[in-house]
Amino acid sequence: MATMTLPDKKADLAGPGIGDYNQLEKVLPKDYHSLLTPKETQKAIFAVKNYIEENLCKELNLMMVTVPLIVDVDSGVNDMLDRDGSRTPIQFHISNDRNLHPVDAQVVQAATKWKRMALKQFDCRVGEGICTDMRAVRKDYFLDHDHSAYVDQWDWERTITAEQRNLEFLKNVVRKIWHVLVGAEDLALKMFPKLNDKRYPRLPEELTFLHAEEILDMYPDLPRKQRETAVLQKYPAIFIVGIGWPLKDGYPHEMRAADYDDWVTDTSKETTKQTHGLNGDILVWNPVTKRRHELTSMGVRVNPETLKQQLEMSGQLDFLNFPYHKAIVNNQIPLSIGGGIGQARTLMLLLRKAHLGEVSVTVWPKILKEMCAKKDIFVLE
Repeated sequence: MATMTLPDKKADLAGPGIGDYNQLEKVLPKDYHSLLTPKETQKAIFAVKNYIEENLCKELNLMMVTVPLIVDVDSGVNDMLDRDGSRTPIQFHISNDRNLHPVDAQVVQAATKWKRMALKQFDCRVGEGICTDMRAVRKDYFLDHDHSAYVDQWDWERTITAEQRNLEFLKNVVRKIWHVLVGAEDLALKMFPKLNDKRYPRLPEELTFLHAEEILDMYPDLPRKQRETAVLQKYPAIFIVGIGWPLKDGYPHEMRAADYDDWVTDTSKETTKQTHGLNGDILVWNPVTKRRHELTSMGVRVNPETLKQQLEMSGQLDFLNFPYHKAIVNNQIPLSIGGGIGQARTLMLLLRKAHLGEVSVTVWPKILKEMCAKKDIFVLE
């Protein structure tokens, strides 16, 4: 199978950021004022954080575990985020004992692959899994209102059977996660009633599930981000199924890495349409920023067959030499489902904030901080 190439007209397939501060100035909301003080915000952050961790573990039968900040380059465990090579991890050399036993390490971009290996390490049986309070660095993002070089996620993973590698199982897991997020919003609003602002509707009780092919059919002439924006006007909270496989127009809804989520499995028997993929994203309409807002990316993970197929389509068959990929091919680690829920993204939404920097501390360029201050948006430092 030939390696896929994408033309410039679909440049937004790999990068979700805005990319220009003149544009960002137009995007940031007008007449904004935080509903919570900085002190109230911190109290709300940790109450919501504790609620989500506790209830995510209850809903999905997970246990909290420690997670690495750095990994060995040779392990192949780091998350590459995409398959076009545009986002690379920070790498450094540890000389150790005068370079007699050195280590080349990378700062994680996400714990996606590590978690699957960890299922075996922690002896997670079918129906059991792990959840992490993950921290990462992604240096190649454009720093805007909802993209940061510092990333915090609830990265989770759960062992499954071969029979559970289907769309209905995926949707059931997604519904449980959504139930937790809705409950977290309830908690925040009870703690701070002033968050009950009529300008900011509450999350719907139920998610709408749409396949990427369906959204393309609805808006065939729009690029991906514009399709998402349009569909969220109709459905304010959606799970987009099947992200990575080329759609009818020849391009995937978005580029996805080849070695964790399964985006090639044929699901046409379940959907009665020409569809592929056992993965997807939860997106909502953010009433503060008045923009699309991604909360989580997740999916059933690749098995030996789909890993090989996806690596071939991506021109990355050399990855099969890494220990992680060999472990999948040789059935040495469990089949699984997993994902990452953006902590700052979720808190930004639930606490009615206009910027990630209001709920997380990281670095921002001077131009952004000054721009935000003029709009009564004050990022933490």
